[in-house]
Amino acid sequence: MSYAVIISGGKQHKVVEGEILNLEKIEQGVGEKVTFDQVLMVRTPEDIKLGVPLVKGAVVEAEIVEQFRDDKVRIIKFKRRKHHMKHQGHRQYLTRVKIIKIVA
Repeated sequence: MSYAVIISGGKQHKVVEGEILNLEKIEQGVGEKVTFDQVLMVRTPEDIKLGVPLVKGAVVEAEIVEQFRDDKVRIIKFKRRKHHMKHQGHRQYLTRVKIIKIVA
């Protein structure tokens, strides 16, 4: 089984071909191809390639499946015994991508 570790949206993700995963919003349309060239590691059945810090020539190709917003996260801040409370909410924009190919 081959997999790769990529950087997207400031986070590291372990990806496998055919996997569908949610990433930070990518500014492209649904159905478009995306290439991730910041690859930290590639594992194939034969060997492992580790980058210092990135693997040269390694690319992960993906297709955008959906643009959506995550569930609401509710934030409540309060000061005890002071009758003070502040409510806030946040919905993160996300992009669902399907990994097509890992090129080492």
